[in-house]
Amino acid sequence: MSAAATRRLTTAQALVRFLAAQYTERDGVRHRLIAGTWGIFGHGNVAGLGQALVEYRESMPYHQGRNEQAMVHAAVGHARHLNRLSAQAVTTSIGPGATNLVTGAALATINRLPVLLLPGDYFASHAADPLLQQLEHPVEADVSVNDALRPVSRYFDRITRPEALLTSALNAVRVLSDPAETGAVTLALPQDVQAQAYDWPEEFFADRVWRVRRPAPDPAELAEAVRAIRAAARPLIVAGGGVHHSEAEPALQALVDATGIPVASTQAGKGALRHDHPADLGGIGHTGTAVSDALARAADLVIGVGTRYSDFTTASGTLFQHPGVRFLNLNITAFDAHKLAAATLVCDARSGLAALTDALAGHRVDAAYETEYRTGRARWEEAVEGAFRADDDSAVPTQTQVLGAIDTVVGDEDVVINAAGSLPGDLHKLWRARSPRQYHLEYGYSCMGYEIPAALGVQQAAPDTPVWALVGDGTYLMNPTEIVTAVQENLPVKLVLVQNHGYASIGGLSESVGAERFGTDYRHRVADGSFTGAPLPVDLAANAASLGMDVLRAKTVRELREALSTARAATRPTCVYVETAPPGTALPAEAWWDVPVAEVSAREAATQARAAYERAVADRRRHL
Repeated sequence: MSAAATRRLTTAQALVRFLAAQYTERDGVRHRLIAGTWGIFGHGNVAGLGQALVEYRESMPYHQGRNEQAMVHAAVGHARHLNRLSAQAVTTSIGPGATNLVTGAALATINRLPVLLLPGDYFASHAADPLLQQLEHPVEADVSVNDALRPVSRYFDRITRPEALLTSALNAVRVLSDPAETGAVTLALPQDVQAQAYDWPEEFFADRVWRVRRPAPDPAELAEAVRAIRAAARPLIVAGGGVHHSEAEPALQALVDATGIPVASTQAGKGALRHDHPADLGGIGHTGTAVSDALARAADLVIGVGTRYSDFTTASGTLFQHPGVRFLNLNITAFDAHKLAAATLVCDARSGLAALTDALAGHRVDAAYETEYRTGRARWEEAVEGAFRADDDSAVPTQTQVLGAIDTVVGDEDVVINAAGSLPGDLHKLWRARSPRQYHLEYGYSCMGYEIPAALGVQQAAPDTPVWALVGDGTYLMNPTEIVTAVQENLPVKLVLVQNHGYASIGGLSESVGAERFGTDYRHRVADGSFTGAPLPVDLAANAASLGMDVLRAKTVRELREALSTARAATRPTCVYVETAPPGTALPAEAWWDVPVAEVSAREAATQARAAYERAVADRRRHL
């Protein structure tokens, strides 16, 4: 009997070959699981994975990043746009390159999005100990800085021997492709092990297909859910990101068309229904619409679909105020389905929604309820028109008028990306999502600096789609470096850079909690130590141009519309720079958000804020 066929490769070479042969499949459609690898090389990965990526560059595309955190954001944007069916890998050196991954990993795991992290690590043999950038722990010699990635990873392993990769690589891909378990996956790779050779079984490199399950609801849970919906007089669906990940938008619309149950959406779920569907109420919670939040307060049954119920969605436990309100949660993850003491449907979103539609045949909400929410959404649409409208085209635009100008330019296929600051609130309230993947908000981690690199990942996933990154000055200063990568790879992303001279969102929050906007402006320091002087002479548009973007400056509403039209047609990275006029946001929050205020203070602003806080927190409920 002949020995099984083997191939002698280094650990890094074997890993790259293995990853290039992994696929996902759902509904009969196959996707490459690891579509490419982002990397910044240094000691710890240049001689291992760096050499392997050169050797197999035809089968594993490589993308050169400028910042390790940004590379993870790009990979996450790519995975989200492709409904988690395809992901990207990220490789870094040891030391600061590896620890820079932590923020991106947390973002991926919190948002339930797959990314494979491949940081270099110290010598497994301890042959060179301590080496450059090594953190020495006096009583735990096996600890490295990569252990900081453990709490933010869904799967973690350190590959201390080549043959350990045989098991660990399969486990890593299992988690990446699992819709209930996915998130950041970390394989820490000691630099000596990366370069070691091993006789790998040929079966390790065979094409492997990971089928993404669509589990159906349990019959007993389904029956209970149907009874709850039939008994409810004022049901409300809260659509989360799971609707998109499951590609369940048509199934949701079918349920809504059949039953008349209205839909409000989280930041991740917006676009689950097209904005002009008569049952779409827009965003819910602290940044939600007036009609959504009014219906949420009076709902007797809240049906969560693919949502994890963050505090922004629940208004920190103050939103759902009906005395007998109950919850029904449809989620592929049992952990999320059981939140708020809900009845559960632990299943795929599309499968569960289709089963509910069939089981609810003939059931429809009362006509008066439909009239109520349709009237409310019509009033809200008038508010949107007022916020977007600019009566004077020669005036400096407000931030909401900037969004109105973008609204007039984009097509159904365009993607609009944002993450943190004051823009998410305005977008959640006002944006008219025309397609399931148009509205791309990262609000699980609300990470400043996400937008530009995520736009690169989305552009790679959808090369012919106009991709817009909406960025305030604060976010831009956090992470503009991937502009260089966009130029290098000729990715025609469109950057809308909004200059409002500071942290607008946190400035407003600071004022509301008695902190008096301290430290939130980008201005000169004055004699009393505050930052209330003239704006700093900083030209962010010139900075974007210096990094290789084409830059269009717009001073008025008319110039803004013209610049946006030019940018949409551009075939290379283009920035539209606009300085906005106050107010930073035109519409107030429709629901509370819990940010504890100083219980005692000598300053009147804080004392007044504490009194308002105590009035608001009294409305909090524990849903048991």
